[in-house]
Amino acid sequence: MSESIPSCFVPAEILLPDFSAVCGTRWSVIACDQYTSEPEYWEEAERIVGEAPSTLRLMLPEIFLGESGDRVPRIHAAMETAIREQLVPQPDAMIYLERTQSDGRVRRGLIGAVDLECYNYLPGSQSLIRATEGTVLERIPPRVAVRRGAPLELPHVMLLVDDPGRTVIEPLTGLCRGEQPLYDYDLMLGGGHVTGWLLPKAAQAAVPRALAALVTPEAMQKKYGSAAHAPLLFAVGDGNHSLASAKAAYEEIRQRLREEAARRHPARYALAEVVNLHDDALDFEPIYRVVFGANPELLVRELEGALQSLHGAADAQTLTVVTEGGERVLTAPHPEQQLPVGTLQTFLDGFLRRYPEVRIDYIHGEEALRRLAAEPGAVGFLFEGMRKDELFRTVLCDGALPRKTFSMGHAQDKRYYLECRKIR
Repeated sequence: MSESIPSCFVPAEILLPDFSAVCGTRWSVIACDQYTSEPEYWEEAERIVGEAPSTLRLMLPEIFLGESGDRVPRIHAAMETAIREQLVPQPDAMIYLERTQSDGRVRRGLIGAVDLECYNYLPGSQSLIRATEGTVLERIPPRVAVRRGAPLELPHVMLLVDDPGRTVIEPLTGLCRGEQPLYDYDLMLGGGHVTGWLLPKAAQAAVPRALAALVTPEAMQKKYGSAAHAPLLFAVGDGNHSLASAKAAYEEIRQRLREEAARRHPARYALAEVVNLHDDALDFEPIYRVVFGANPELLVRELEGALQSLHGAADAQTLTVVTEGGERVLTAPHPEQQLPVGTLQTFLDGFLRRYPEVRIDYIHGEEALRRLAAEPGAVGFLFEGMRKDELFRTVLCDGALPRKTFSMGHAQDKRYYLECRKIR
């Protein structure tokens, strides 16, 4: 096991613009899967960038996926131009970065390349890198189409490590402070600030050892009460569908190549930022459910019966049901899943199959939930959100979480595109 860990997260040739000549604020834009219903955000980004070099030219915001036929060739051409005219290689590199969020707190991360051979997004995965939420397979092909033929990748993937002792990333702070940063600038449209330093080679060498120590049998026993689970080193916190698309694109390439050529192909790896689950600036927020078009009395009656019929070993759970008539708390004495959201979503999936006219929406914030649930015929559900320290244990026990289980902070604090890497 320990022999396979060092190849799971490795240095890479990371490409960055010359920030003495390129404006960092215009260069970096938010991850493509943000603001998907707000074209005005992307219009403002376009206005800010103007004619300046920018990752806005190197990516496809998901709001424009329907225009991919026209946009993707232009993106690929812009990538070729960036390689020739804008990007400077940092060979054999890892980058330690500090991201000042919109609330002023600083989140620490480490940029490197993950081996896609160590990642599996399918249900039941036992790989070192796993999805935390169910992967919607229909979302992968359009993303593969963008990646297929692209000479570059730009990461917005965030991988989480369960490191309560703060042994992997936090010790890097003292090694980099005082050194000249590779980049240091404000991010556009409320994204805060980002500073990144090239990690010294001696520190790079220590990273695989620190990662391997997180998944020894002793560490697994201490953190999760059992060493019997297949080790889980990285849980995908953000960007799972992008990482899944990178995996699917690599598998296409692997089918065409001999084993040795596939092993050395750059598409086998994907750039990602590693963040400690226990970073003080990293928050988890629950995502609630509201159902429209159902008979509220029928729905609540069926839900109550379903909760009472469970015979699992998880701790008792409660759900608050909100309708225009008021609120009611339901209890699952013996749930089968670790989280209330999992218990609820399993019931709702079955209910929606039986009543296809019913519609479900996923809501951030109790106030918004209560406002929507006050509408005639609507039923809202509030529940205790998942604590950060429950994530790895739940994925180990239950597999990938239900879709829309949690959100990691606010949209403006997601990763911005910054670093690049050649994938062909």
